Formats: sequence, structure tokens, C-alpha cells
Amino acid sequence: MLYALLRLQNLLPLNPQQMDALTPDLALNTAVSFATNTSWQSYGGETTLSYLSQMAGIVVQSFMSAAVGVAVALALVRGFARRSAQSIGNFWVDLTRITFYVLLPICIVAALILMWQGVPQTFSPYITATTLEGAQQVIALGPVASQKVVAVLSGDGGGFFNVNSAHPFENPTAFTGLIQMLLIFVIGVALTNTFGRMVGDQRHGWALFAVMAILFVVGLGVIYSSESQPNPAVAAASVDQTSGNMEGKEVRFGVGQSSLFATVTTASSDGAVDSMHDSYMPLSGLVMMANMMLDEVIIGGPGSGLFGILLFAIVAVFAAGLMIGRTPEYLGKKIEGNEVKMTMLALLCVPAAILALPRSPLSCPPA
Repeated sequence: MLYALLRLQNLLPLNPQQMDALTPDLALNTAVSFATNTSWQSYGGETTLSYLSQMAGIVVQSFMSAAVGVAVALALVRGFARRSAQSIGNFWVDLTRITFYVLLPICIVAALILMWQGVPQTFSPYITATTLEGAQQVIALGPVASQKVVAVLSGDGGGFFNVNSAHPFENPTAFTGLIQMLLIFVIGVALTNTFGRMVGDQRHGWALFAVMAILFVVGLGVIYSSESQPNPAVAAASVDQTSGNMEGKEVRFGVGQSSLFATVTTASSDGAVDSMHDSYMPLSGLVMMANMMLDEVIIGGPGSGLFGILLFAIVAVFAAGLMIGRTPEYLGKKIEGNEVKMTMLALLCVPAAILALPRSPLSCPPA
């Protein structure tokens, strides 16, 4: 349905700028990206998508991806929490409850806050303004606030504008930046408490949160200390760097908030950005790459962070049990060979894809 919407957007309403239909390859790329919470945008939103495509296409996928992630996490937690049951829940019931009782209320309140801070929310056409030099400039508008909120809350991270949260209409103030970072983390953090409540021992939830928090703080400290230093390549051009490495960063955010946002978005695998990560120092880039490759265990996306760190917990319990000569158990459930095999299969999917796919015949250019 998303692919069809993108291919037919030139014939559909809510297209005041008369955007053309997306080409088949771009429509497929975009549909696959947002249906899978990948957030890869190979287009500029304000020059490519109509308002309808943004709302009925991208926003709907953001809601669904978050709800599916949480539903999967809850199914796994029920498996740990229950002693006997015929099932681990109803997927459609979970999907509906998460969407209507969690995602929608948060999005409505947060969207109003963003609108109060200056984020546009309108169906009006783009505005043409005359600059001080006398040139004509098109200022893009649209239903930005509603999309931005669910994009960061869901972990989808896709921006209405091409430069994402670095754009002054998506992220106009330092306060909106903090709100967006809170939204990125809020569900992932809350689910650790949900886990503790569902298994009947909140200490387990606190333990998972503590591991996430330690990894996050260490990564943030490294990135901030690295970015606070002058960039040697820029220093060669005699540029004042008393504020640190400001290349690729918004002056209104500075090194501090930019470093925090970069750590939050890579730790959660969200995809939203308020600065250009390729302009960061090499050590900062190393930490951000490590955050992304840790299988979303540092808070992570909605649901995926919880079931990601539970996979590592199972492996840790199994290894500890072998070392002390006891039958490995977690929350009263025995962890045996079959459980560890399935856990390792889940953990190795990502590194296997990273290592194998770039070397496949499909990815090799012709000689």
C-alpha cells in the first residue's frame, strides 16, 4: 500500500506543490525502508513527498514499526513470566493497545509542545519569500510536528526535511532538541520497568537499565571529550576552534547538545540527527559505529532494545552457569542448549548480514 501511495501521489489529494510520483526504484526503496524501521531516506522529503505521502505513508509506518517492536518484546517477556499458558498473547490486541493507549497520547501531547516551540503543522502550500538580496526563496512547510514526534518516538527517525533535526523547522530550539531526545529513549527505558513488573521482580528491570545506562554514559563521555577538542584538519585553515569541533554542527546547539543527540540516536538506532556524523572526530565516529553494531542494547528502539539485551542476558547466564557448574537458569527457567542456539542465531543475524551481503554477487560492481 505504501509503494502504491508513493507511485500515485501525483494523482492524489494533499499535494499542493504538485509533487511528481516517485520512480519505481525510489518508491520501493522508501517503502521497504520505513516498513522495516530502517529509516534510510535516499530523497529530500520537502522536494519529493506530498503531504498525503508523509502522513498516510511515512507516519503510519512509524506507528506500526513501534507497535510491532513493543509487541514482540512483550511476547518474549510473557514467555519468561508465565509458568504455563496456551499462548504468549494476541499480536493484534497488543498492536491496537500499544497504538491507542501509548503511542497516540504521547504523540498528541508532544506534537502540541513542538508546535508551541515553532514547528510547522499546516496543509498550506509552500511560501515564496524575497530575500534581502532580492532573490526568490521557497520556504517549505507542511504537517511537520505530527510526523517528527512519531518519527523519533518510534525509532524510525525519518525527517520531513532533508537535513532532519538540523533543520530549524524540525528542531527550532534547544528545548525541542531535548524533547526529541526524550522521545527517542522514553519507550525503551520504560520497557525495562515493564519487564520487572511483569516478571514480578523489579530488580531485574533495574539491572537491565543499569547496564544500558553505563554503556550510554561511557559512550557519551568519549564523544563529548573528543568533540570538545579542535579538529586538526580545520586548524590548518586557521579557523577559531575555541568551541571545539564545530564542523557539521548547528551553532545554536553547539558541541554539548550535538554530542548528546548523536549518542542518543546511535544508541537507540533511531536515525534522527541534529548534526552531520561524518564531520565528527574519528574517535567519536568509532563510538557511534559501536553503538549501532551492539544490536540495539543501549536503550535501543521501542521493544528491540529490551529483547536485544535479554538475548545477551541469556548468553551471560548460560556462560556463568557453565563456569560455576550449575544448571543455568534465568527467572526460574532453565537455559539449555536449544535456548542458547536460538539466542545465538538471533544475535548473529546482524553481523552475518554485515559481513556477507557486501561480498555477495548482487553488491559487486561489474568488472
